[in-house]
Order: sequence, then C-alpha cells, then structure tokens
Amino acid sequence: ALILSEYIGWRATYILMALIMFLGVTAAWFGPEPTNPGIPPATMKEAVQGPFKEFFSRSGVWSLLGLIVLYKLGDAFAGSLTTTFLIRGVNFSVGEVGAINKGMGLASTIIGALFGGVLMARFRLFKSLLIFGIFHAISNLSFMILAMVGKNYPLMIFTIAFENLAGGMGTAAFVAFLMALCDHRFTATQFALLSALASLGRVFVGPVSGVLVDKFGWVSFFFSTFIFALPGLILLWVMKEVVIKIETVNTDIS
Repeated sequence: ALILSEYIGWRATYILMALIMFLGVTAAWFGPEPTNPGIPPATMKEAVQGPFKEFFSRSGVWSLLGLIVLYKLGDAFAGSLTTTFLIRGVNFSVGEVGAINKGMGLASTIIGALFGGVLMARFRLFKSLLIFGIFHAISNLSFMILAMVGKNYPLMIFTIAFENLAGGMGTAAFVAFLMALCDHRFTATQFALLSALASLGRVFVGPVSGVLVDKFGWVSFFFSTFIFALPGLILLWVMKEVVIKIETVNTDIS
C-alpha cells in the first residue's frame, strides 16, 4: 500500500485495499461448514452468559487475563510507531519502508509463524512462549540500535527481519495459548473475547508512545519497549505450572 500510494495516490490505494477485502469475504461465504459444529446454545442468554461464566469460574483467572494483556505489551508499544520511526526518525522513503518493512516484514512474519509452529512441537507451550517472548523483547532493542546509528540499509533490513521473525514465532505460540484456554463448548466466543483482550494494549499505547518519543527521543522509546515486555515474561515464569497444566489438559495443543 505504501508503494502504491506513491504512484496512484492515497485515495485510490484505500479504494483498492477495500476491494481486496472482498476476497476474504468471498472465501468465507463459499467456505464449507465444519462437519461437526457441536451443539449450539439453545438461547441467547446461554450463548452470552455461558462462555463468561465458565471462564471466570476457573482458578487463577485474573492472572491469566493479566498474562494475556501483558505478554504482547512491548510489541504493542514498538509496533505503534515503527513505520513512523522509519520514515520520520531515520528518514527512509515511503517506498523503501513499503518494500522492506511491509514486504519483507510480511514474509519474515509468515516464516516466523511457520518456524515457531515447528519448534513448538519440540519445546511445547510454556517453553515456546518464554523463548519466543524473549526473542521478541530483544528484537525491540535492534530498533534502538538503528535509532542510535541512523539511516543504514543493512541494519534496517536486519532489524525488520529479526523483529518480524521473532514476532511471527511469538504469535504462533500466543495463539496456541489462547486456543488452549478455550472451552470446547464455547470456542468461538471465548477465542474472540481473549484475542480482543490481547489487542487491548494496542488501543491505548498509541498516544502514550507519541508522548514518550516527544519527551525522551527514539532511542529511549525503543529501550522502554524492551522494558514493557518484561512484566509479561516475568508473569509467565511465575505462572509456569498453570500454563503447563493448561497444555496438559488441552490435547489439541499437540
């Protein structure tokens, strides 16, 4: 989209992106229904109340919710201003950011997700969440180094590849964790609620990120994103036995 905007303008780019969205809509419309959809809720009350009641009846539920919010917090802070940093902070062109950050970044994310899925079979859920989370936290420091060095193409390519590869691996483990938390009777509702909760940090960090950059600069900002990633990793370590138990109970994770 960034590359197209330089040739056809922003208005035409957004119209094109809206049309492309219909590809996903069409695929969903013609996609087959599951062969075993389960027993649907009998009433609207059961459909809404059941998933909440079941989830909040679990022990340690508030710690689980805290982990869901905090695990991706450092990523949310860094991701909110990554494109702005590359264009305004170190003065790469819009086309360069589109080709490298968005193009190569997307490929790195897909590779990271696939690679993370393969490694999860060896590491299992807890180790995957911990190791991939550490990698992702460290990847934020590569942006800090880029901010210190300035405009540098090899460093930019390495930074974007590393960050997106680690992000893809972390996302694979995190989605598996959310899936493991869902009760089979309420999978759709609970996964929707948990994934929305996981995205909560992205909603509120934008304004805070801008203030941090204005006050402390890019180097300090990206170092702070590394710090913001630590509480989630610490909470994950504290909840080690809980996460392992969730994986053991939910056989779908294998």
